[in-house]
Amino acid sequence: MGFLSVLTMAQRWAAERASAPGSLAIDATAGTGVDTLFLARTVGPKGRVFAFDIQEAALRRTRDRLAEAAAGDEALAPVELVHAGHERMAEFVPAASHGRVRAIMFNLGYLPGGDENVITRPDSTLAALEAALELLAPGGALTAVLYPGHPGGETEAAAVERWASEVPGSRAQAVTYRFPQKPAAPYLVALEKR
Repeated sequence: MGFLSVLTMAQRWAAERASAPGSLAIDATAGTGVDTLFLARTVGPKGRVFAFDIQEAALRRTRDRLAEAAAGDEALAPVELVHAGHERMAEFVPAASHGRVRAIMFNLGYLPGGDENVITRPDSTLAALEAALELLAPGGALTAVLYPGHPGGETEAAAVERWASEVPGSRAQAVTYRFPQKPAAPYLVALEKR
């Protein structure tokens, strides 16, 4: 049978916290739109999703994926696509929603099929993780899929893991989900806000 993939586990933990009607969720790295669509399905038409990316190509791919799903009569949450770095998420989420977000998903690295030199970087990622933790509701989940197997990925993964381990337990509970026999494989760091 095997264990769940890191992407499936990230979605599972996000869904467990954001499936109530009217929930607010954030895709911190829109990329190809997989997590954005997942969150839009999860929170449903009464919910709301914000999706961030610095690349217009990623937002276009996400917009196309959402449009295709909506054309199939899927009931999706409204999605606001934001052309900005994830470290700026607190600027775009309405102040009244700060501390009320149920799930925030990060899928770090580079845009598949895009320019592999444009990658997420520790400085902006750590700032985004701090912002995300502030935006989360108590009991909300933050998931970060890390990719140590590409140039720059190992440094970023180590920085994220270090950050998560230093978050006080009174603020959030952190967990790592990893396949230790595959050190270069993607893995997941997640937090649940207290």
